[in-house]
Amino acid sequence: MTIRAAIGLGSNLGDRDANIRAAIAGLDELGTLLATSSLYSTAPVGGPPQDDYVNAVVLLDTNLEPQALLEGAMRIERSMGRERRERWGPRTIDVDILLYGDQTVDDTGLTIPHPELTKRRFVLEPLVEVWPDAKLPDGTVLAPLLAGVSSQEVHRIGSPWGSRAALVLFALVAAAAVLVWWLVGALL
Repeated sequence: MTIRAAIGLGSNLGDRDANIRAAIAGLDELGTLLATSSLYSTAPVGGPPQDDYVNAVVLLDTNLEPQALLEGAMRIERSMGRERRERWGPRTIDVDILLYGDQTVDDTGLTIPHPELTKRRFVLEPLVEVWPDAKLPDGTVLAPLLAGVSSQEVHRIGSPWGSRAALVLFALVAAAAVLVWWLVGALL
């Protein structure tokens, strides 16, 4: 059975944008990517003094059970050099399961919905961007909860794939290449 999952991503070490893109590529192996939010720059919450984060949310259809999805997320983190030294410390990548369909999970090492989901604008804003009608398992619609975290500073900084113009240009070039390939094949 396919379940829609929302996955939160965050990075504040190294090339943060590239780290987010690499994590998205890894998530592609755990299901079907449906949408990727814009990137958001945010100040760290808790922990030691550290650089700002880049955050995003990915919407994924997956056949994996929650624990298997968590294991896949942790594999991505490890492959990208994530070291868990201190709670809320700096990290190359953080991959969190925010929602897993309408299910509630409370297992060792895994709580869904993510316990901080409704308290953090850097999670809610990109989540609502990719899944406007997202709800908690109890039916609470998440979009209205943004008003309660509006004082938290979050800045949209663009697409993980670059500017929209670059993405459109890439799509046009790709479409032209397919058209040329098709025409050449039809003429031969």
